[in-house]
Amino acid sequence: QVQLVESGGGLVQAGGSLRLSCTVSGRTFMPYSMGWFRQAPGQEREFVTAISSSGLSTYYADSVKGRFTISRDNAKNTVNLQMNSLKPEDTAVYYCAAAPGRLYGSDLFRDVSYDYWGQGTQVTVST
Repeated sequence: QVQLVESGGGLVQAGGSLRLSCTVSGRTFMPYSMGWFRQAPGQEREFVTAISSSGLSTYYADSVKGRFTISRDNAKNTVNLQMNSLKPEDTAVYYCAAAPGRLYGSDLFRDVSYDYWGQGTQVTVST
């Protein structure tokens, strides 16, 4: 069984920064593609960013490109999301997700491609 635990959410003013972390336990971390999704109240869950198992390939939603950075430390079984220049529209519950193996093309952006999920962490950006 794979378990994901997010941390690092909170309240920040617009223009500020937050760093989210996701720790994976239960199985070998390396073979998993990792992603971050978010869900705002009344909206569907949406893709934010993803990283390949090696960490060499990263992918971002247009809405966060240039502001968010995903990274992973396979030795520590963690994936991080550095969020800069935060906007009120970034307010959401952020979820970490893991997918066995490599994801290709549009599968990266689809939440159904990911088998394991964390409980979510709230990020609130005030004006």
